Amino acid sequence: MIKEAIYHRPKNNFAYAYDEETLHIVLQTKKGDMDNVQLIYGDPYDWKNEKWQTETVTMSLTGSTSLYDYWFIAVNPTFRRMRYGFYCKDGDEECFVVEDGIFAHLPTDISHFFCFPYLNKVDVFQAPDWVKDTVWYQIFPERFANGDPSINPEESLPWASEAPTPTNFFGGDFQGVINNLDYLEDLGVNGIYFTPIFKAYSNHKYDTIDYMEIDPQFGDKETFRKLIQECHKRGIRVMLDAVFNHSGYYFPPFQDVLENQEQSGYKDWFHLWEFPVVTEPMPNYDTFAFVSSMPKLNTENQEVRDYLLEVARYWVEEFDIDGWRLDVANEVDHTFWRDFRQTVKEVKPEAYILGEIWHDSMPWLQGDQFDAVMNYPFTNAAIDFFAKSEMQATAFSHAINRVSHMYPQNVNEVAFNLLDSHDTPRILTLAKESLARVKLLYLFQLTFTGTPCIYYGDEIGMKGGEDPGCRACMEWETDKQDRDLFAFVQKLITLRKHNPLFGNKATFRFIQTTDEKGLIVYEKQTGVKRLIVMLNNSDSNQYISKELLKEGDTLEEISLPTQASSHQDTEREIVVPSLGWRIFELTE
Repeated sequence: MIKEAIYHRPKNNFAYAYDEETLHIVLQTKKGDMDNVQLIYGDPYDWKNEKWQTETVTMSLTGSTSLYDYWFIAVNPTFRRMRYGFYCKDGDEECFVVEDGIFAHLPTDISHFFCFPYLNKVDVFQAPDWVKDTVWYQIFPERFANGDPSINPEESLPWASEAPTPTNFFGGDFQGVINNLDYLEDLGVNGIYFTPIFKAYSNHKYDTIDYMEIDPQFGDKETFRKLIQECHKRGIRVMLDAVFNHSGYYFPPFQDVLENQEQSGYKDWFHLWEFPVVTEPMPNYDTFAFVSSMPKLNTENQEVRDYLLEVARYWVEEFDIDGWRLDVANEVDHTFWRDFRQTVKEVKPEAYILGEIWHDSMPWLQGDQFDAVMNYPFTNAAIDFFAKSEMQATAFSHAINRVSHMYPQNVNEVAFNLLDSHDTPRILTLAKESLARVKLLYLFQLTFTGTPCIYYGDEIGMKGGEDPGCRACMEWETDKQDRDLFAFVQKLITLRKHNPLFGNKATFRFIQTTDEKGLIVYEKQTGVKRLIVMLNNSDSNQYISKELLKEGDTLEEISLPTQASSHQDTEREIVVPSLGWRIFELTE
């Protein structure tokens, strides 16, 4: 028994309130080291005959990485408080794990045990429930559709007449989105995430000039209001992109700094190193990366805070948007984000707050700042395994299990699971134009825990490399669209929306991985119903024992459009076609 590998902390993703009555407890041990783990718990005030009264329940192994096993249990302490410890056993040894050490015998002094003092309702992580049932569609407004040519920027090119560059314009606008809402409704998405829409210099709009104004190339506020209303009529939520880490070069306060230097009334709005302030050859002030046209805002300055918080309030209050995606969120101070959350939730408690963070984000996900982050660890693992074939099946399962255990379950249920975006190459390009691999990516994404997002045009087979290649104009000529891929994604979205096993109401776990075969098998379960998904990420047919499907279960195979039907199961084995799948729904 490797005792030094046993780890638990009575907070964050290891001990947390899932709801007002339920605590989730997780213990981490060395991979393969324990045969049995049990939770020993009781109310700290429950004593009889001078003996503390406890219960013992067996914990479940819910996932493994290359180094660790994770053991899980959900408990409902009668009085919403408890002291607890763990019993661990391998083949030869047993021990008891409590807060101040590991013992051969169970301590009798209750002070040794871990403590969950009280399950306060206000401390329960609460993200909006609607997000759990949302499938997002990310729109880069300049490149989605041109519905009103009269407001095109002067230098606009005919739609899709040239490849995208960092500086060219094609006239995408809000009217173009309104004109194509029926398309989005037909696809089945019920959330739109817009990259920035506010007045800015560039085509990507991450260099804001005025946070209170719509960029003229997209339309005016009345058109935007109409867009929100039309989306809401269709049950589609709308999330905007907030760039509060930095402004643009032409943001009036920054222009004032450049003009008036040390005499500027806005000099404390930014992180200036010295005077005079210069932009070339290198900026002598903090920026996003080293981009001189994106000066970093000083969110510790009260005037800046007041201004940005008013922006946050205004677009929710005046236009009824449903959420904010927060750009470069990890570089802004935590105090500002706490104030931001309070400001937004006062106006609309059900608003979704999503941070752009690419790494472990637990400090932002404790109920006082964000509802979720963009789940790039999920993205990276899925792309490396399915699209690039640079990761083996077992390593993929380890990466996903790590992601699943990084955060509490109620956080995972609203994690923003994307496959690509305006910041990355498109999935078809990453998959070397293999549509079969793209379908496997979508199948995994749309059966996994979280809230999935589709990047505009991926569903019809658009290609594109790194920025700016991934920002091409949406293809609206149907004869140039991959309608089979569209139908495949459409069917998956329908299943996710109408079959609880596909979404967040079912638990997820891997049940088999085979490296040399590129094969993964996982289970989604809710009550007595189970979904068994078999994905073959290899170029040859693979075979799985029918023992995975328990005898006596009622069995139904779920078909998806474009699945090859040449497989022939044997008496004992299920055939999973090359770069294909089999999906079975089971009821005991």
